[in-house]
Amino acid sequence: MIEYLAPLVVLFNGLAAGVLFGTQLGGWPLLAALPADRYVHAHAFFATRYDPAMPICLLGTLAGDSWLAAVSPHPGARGLFVAGAVLAAVTVVISLTKNVPVNKWVRTLDPDNLPADFADRDPRRHWGAWNQRRSALTVLALVANCAALTLLL
Repeated sequence: MIEYLAPLVVLFNGLAAGVLFGTQLGGWPLLAALPADRYVHAHAFFATRYDPAMPICLLGTLAGDSWLAAVSPHPGARGLFVAGAVLAAVTVVISLTKNVPVNKWVRTLDPDNLPADFADRDPRRHWGAWNQRRSALTVLALVANCAALTLLL
């Protein structure tokens, strides 16, 4: 079972890391540079495209790493799967508490009729910083999972 689950975890983790890394390279710089109305429109567009794929990938990584940490025959691999699970768990917590609420709020806004105080409430700086953190954590989880899989080969 390990020989099937470990590559699946690397796949889930790799997809999540790829999306988040890609966001850092292109999506986030674009969102940060847009005027407010175009930002709201683009952010809502992006946010609806990544759900439910990202939660499935991150929760699949977390669940798979947790299971692999419990059953792996190699002590080094077990430790790396624990690290992957912890990093994935922190990413999920950041996503649920920092990024998802902003995504939901932005989707409620009308780009053509933004609140008068939008400039004061503009979430870009805050959202971008948390997205950068979860991107780094997900890439680190991928490194841990690839190293664990290598130890099992």
